[in-house]
Parts: sequence; structure tokens; C-alpha cells
Amino acid sequence: MSNIAILYGTSGGNTESVAKSIRNLFDDEADLYNVDTIKIDDINPYKYLILGTSTTGIGDLQDDWDSFLPTFSKADLSDKTVAIFALGDSASFSSSFAEAMKVIYDAIKDKTKIVGFVDDEGYTYDDSTAVVDGRWVGLPIDEDNEYDQTDARLEAWVEELKKEFI
Repeated sequence: MSNIAILYGTSGGNTESVAKSIRNLFDDEADLYNVDTIKIDDINPYKYLILGTSTTGIGDLQDDWDSFLPTFSKADLSDKTVAIFALGDSASFSSSFAEAMKVIYDAIKDKTKIVGFVDDEGYTYDDSTAVVDGRWVGLPIDEDNEYDQTDARLEAWVEELKKEFI
């Protein structure tokens, strides 16, 4: 077992695919869990958590996360370091791009150390609550319109996480 758990919620498979790519960038030294089937006790041994969700509708949290987050946010996360990523559609939902990560962020921001903030440069969208003081509260990914940038964004993000996950 590694020290890193990647928890994801996916409806169409893209978030799972990105989660697997992140695991690969950690040289497969991370364990994957779908929040649809995970139990809180499963994450207790992990020091580092990477949380991934898709954004549905107008900034809504993915259904499995919507069910899991109330329990997850009550867990003792004080000894954990957490990073968040979210998928979204920056063209069709330009005014709520990747906002699901802000829902997760708000639920846990006072309970744990959160890392992996990303500068707001290079993204095309109109508005998002997931941007705080010019930085994303995690990594936004747009597999619908900016898929050609996903690999570079993931690689840069994971390199930063490796510095935090010491």
C-alpha cells in the first residue's frame, strides 16, 4: 500500500481516466478508489489524498461525491494533506467551469491541509467560484475542449504535488 490514495467520482468515465493518469505519474505508487464504493475506514492509513470529481450541470458535484461528501467531510482529516482536481466543460458551462472542486474544498478546507492550487493563467472560461484570489483551489481539467492540454497540466501538477507529499 502506498501513502497516496486517489478518490474519484465519475459519471462518464473521464474523471476515472484522469485519476488513472495521475496514478501513472506517481509511478503507480498511489491507490485508486471510486467514492461510489469506498468506506471511510479505507482512507485512514493514507497520509495524502487526491480527490477528483466531474462537474455536472451548472457547477454541481458529481452524484457519487454528492452522496459521499457528507460522510467524508465528517472524517478526521487533520493528519492528511489533500489535493483536488475537477473536470468541467469550459465552453458549454463557461460561467461555472469546474466548480465541483469548490464544493469539496469548502467542505474540508478547515479540516485539513490543502495543496495543489493552480494559477488561473491559460484557462478559457467566463467565471468559476473555484477560483479564489486568482488561483484555482485545485486542478481544473477540460477533456471536452482543452484535451490537448491535459497531459501537460497533469504532469506539472503532479510534479508540484510530489514536492508537497514528502
